[in-house]
Amino acid sequence: MAFDIIGDIHGHADQLEALLGKLGYAASNGAWRHPDRTAIFVGDLIDRGPGQLRTLRLVRAMVEAGSARAVMGNHELNAIGWATSDPDAPDLYLRPRHGPKGQKNLNQHQAFLTEVGPESDEHRSWIDWFKTLPLWIETEAFRVVHACWDPASVEIVRPYLKPDGGLTEAGLLAAYRPGDPVRSAVDVLLKGPEVKLPQGAAFTDKDGHVRHEIRTRWWSPRLSTYREAYIGPEGVDIPDMPMPTASQIPEPDRPTFIGHYWLNPSEPPRPLAPRVACVDYSVAKGGRLGAYRFNGETELVAPSFAWA
Repeated sequence: MAFDIIGDIHGHADQLEALLGKLGYAASNGAWRHPDRTAIFVGDLIDRGPGQLRTLRLVRAMVEAGSARAVMGNHELNAIGWATSDPDAPDLYLRPRHGPKGQKNLNQHQAFLTEVGPESDEHRSWIDWFKTLPLWIETEAFRVVHACWDPASVEIVRPYLKPDGGLTEAGLLAAYRPGDPVRSAVDVLLKGPEVKLPQGAAFTDKDGHVRHEIRTRWWSPRLSTYREAYIGPEGVDIPDMPMPTASQIPEPDRPTFIGHYWLNPSEPPRPLAPRVACVDYSVAKGGRLGAYRFNGETELVAPSFAWA
């Protein structure tokens, strides 16, 4: 059992090729391959970076060659929503395109749209491929999910999965319906659980948006105050007050790999918990593209991280 779990790429193809080379992969017969190992991508292949199509073509070629696997990130789900008209309102899309929210969505998605050409055949082809990506990978030895492994959310979503692990059409629609349990569950899996801050408290995120909720360190369920539980931009004043309820997500029972959380690339990489490792070290903000070299160990260790 030998896997290289690779973090959020966000269209940074040069860094991806450099990392694969460092990990011992080489281009052969149309795809990057390793003689003894398989790559697993944690999602967020697109948006932000300068090499959207190069990244996608490289990853897809590896997946189709059997030298890699990939799960869906929230940016791939966002891309599907941007491209999919709402059957209940055909003039609108599942992910808003108009108004202030639509402008925010466009800004986030612009790098991908610029390269593929909105509404083009190539655009549609990539959206169709994103729909094949599973929401998670689960084996007896490990799991990979973009942001959070929450057993309760998994069970809500499971009836809405195709045999390949991607969302069914009904599941995709439900994932965009406010108040639908599937939407809430998919949000937890692909974006992480959030907790509302006390009234009047807020902070500004990495993209300049004011937030009234915090993402939480779900892998540490014993944390009980907002400040202890918070994960996000540094230097943010989070109230040091008890949360109304502690996290209900159990600690993972096997190694679990995630991305999504924009960890600080200046800090030495290390597991977040004995059985949780995040491989997103902010390459889209000038950080590093990283990986965890997993060889079947039951507890994760810092020396197994690797960098471009």
